Amino acid sequence: MMQAMQRGLIGIKVDGVRLEGMLDIPQDAVGTVLFAHGSGSSRFSPRNNYVAERLRQAHLGTLLVDLLTPHEDQITSTRFNIALLTQRLSAACDWLRQNKSTAGHPLGLFGASTGAAAALQVAAMHGAGIAAVVSRGGRPDLAGSHALDQVRAPTLLIVGGNDVAVIELNRNAYATLNCEKRLEIIPNATHLFEEPGALEAVSVLASAWFTQHLIRPASA
Repeated sequence: MMQAMQRGLIGIKVDGVRLEGMLDIPQDAVGTVLFAHGSGSSRFSPRNNYVAERLRQAHLGTLLVDLLTPHEDQITSTRFNIALLTQRLSAACDWLRQNKSTAGHPLGLFGASTGAAAALQVAAMHGAGIAAVVSRGGRPDLAGSHALDQVRAPTLLIVGGNDVAVIELNRNAYATLNCEKRLEIIPNATHLFEEPGALEAVSVLASAWFTQHLIRPASA
């Protein structure tokens, strides 16, 4: 039986530009997860869309949004401008809090590559306003040690077992985090988790983490 779903293309105005995103909210959603894509990627990322579909099956809404305009995305330096990505992601968080269908939802962040750095900086800025963070093949080191130290949201770092350089960067970032945290290494997976079963493993871990931390206590 197909799940009832509110689905639509949305626009977020920030910095004089309009960022487009796809919002999907299951009828029985208990929270919403905002996706921050990596450099050169977009809301059409097949990997993030795969994970998002699994999250919706777990009763979580999803917003996949482009943090850069098509023109901005052509500029390499802009793709790695973590401060800009953070500002845009924060604006998307504010939009979700004001949107009628998501205003009462606990909010989680799912970041990939450079998007993970932006997600962690936003978590540091918003404090208790962010319920959980998941990083897939992320560059949490680019968030900076000060931001990592300020993150209070439970944070899950997922890295491919064959993504050797990124494993080390994640281990260093993990040591700096002072929140509830977990580091998971997917055996034999590379940076994009293209190996059979790798992305499925990411989805299972992310779904369990968000489900655990986005469901509000009964007394709330």
